[in-house]
Parts: sequence; structure tokens; C-alpha cells
Amino acid sequence: MHHVTEMLKSHPKPPENIDAVAACIEACLQCAATCTSCADACVAENNNAMMLSCIRLTQDCASVCLATAAVLSRSNAPNAQVIRAVVDACRQVCAACAAECEKHGDHMVHCKLCAAACRACETACAAVTGSSGIA
Repeated sequence: MHHVTEMLKSHPKPPENIDAVAACIEACLQCAATCTSCADACVAENNNAMMLSCIRLTQDCASVCLATAAVLSRSNAPNAQVIRAVVDACRQVCAACAAECEKHGDHMVHCKLCAAACRACETACAAVTGSSGIA
């Protein structure tokens, strides 16, 4: 069992959909780390002016993923509208970042890896908003 799942289960008021929430938190944290690393690699590329959109999206995606993981980690007195808005925003940013990284994935491995992490997070976010307990 992962630490995230254990923590959610140990909470006096755990979310109804612990597995989906835990998977989303973990996907968000993985995506944030991957996007941060991808942005750094894009900056190091010879033509980082060409990569400006990718750099911006990966940085934005990392920030949104971290915020989403934090919001989902709190189970006490949840506001379903806020949670849905945050998770939907994360899903949308991940989709946009993945699409941008996929443009460069054939010649930049870091972008290919980042796109995959973004798609996984996008899927995990969709599972949370589609699961019970989220309005």
C-alpha cells in the first residue's frame, strides 16, 4: 500500500473514493516532477526560443499538479465544487502540456516522457471527477 493511500485511509473522515483520489495525487506528484525536469531540459536545449511554449506549459503544469495534489490530500470538510474545479483545471493543463510535448517527442526524449506523465495525470484526474464523492 502506498503512503498516500495509507494516509487517506487513516484520516478520521476519508474520501469516499480513496483509490481514485490516491491514484490522482500520485499521478499529480509524478507529473509535477516530470514537468519540472522537462522544463529544465528544454531550457538546456540549443534552441530554447523554439521551446518557449513547451517550457511555459511544463512549468504551469507542474504548478497546477502540485496544487491539485495538495487540495486532494485534504479530506476534512471538502467543497465538491472547488475540488472539481481544481481537478478539471489540472486535467486541462495536463492535456495541453501533453499535446505540446508530443510535438517534440520524436526528437527529445524528455518531452516524450513528459507527455506520457501528463497523459497519465489527465486520466487520473478524469477518474476522480467521474467517481462518486465529487459533485
